[in-house]
Amino acid sequence: MNGQIYTAFHPINASDRFGNPKEDGSFTFCKTRTAPVVIGNNVWIGGGAILLPGITIGDNVVIGAGSVVTKDIPDNTVAYGDPCRVIRENR
Repeated sequence: MNGQIYTAFHPINASDRFGNPKEDGSFTFCKTRTAPVVIGNNVWIGGGAILLPGITIGDNVVIGAGSVVTKDIPDNTVAYGDPCRVIRENR
């Protein structure tokens, strides 16, 4: 498959990501957050697809190869692209 499922992400704002700098300009740590990736039943995920944190893929879904899934994909659909979007219903 060579797909990637990511559950970790970092805040976009630097101060949220690193906190306040120390006197020497360094930071204590980098804040990482997580969000689940939920994959339904009977799902086909094409090779090289990337699933980003916090998304849900419904039941009976086909995700096309190389897709970048940034938002939820509803049940019984075929979706692909970058960003991934629903193309048609899966009958």
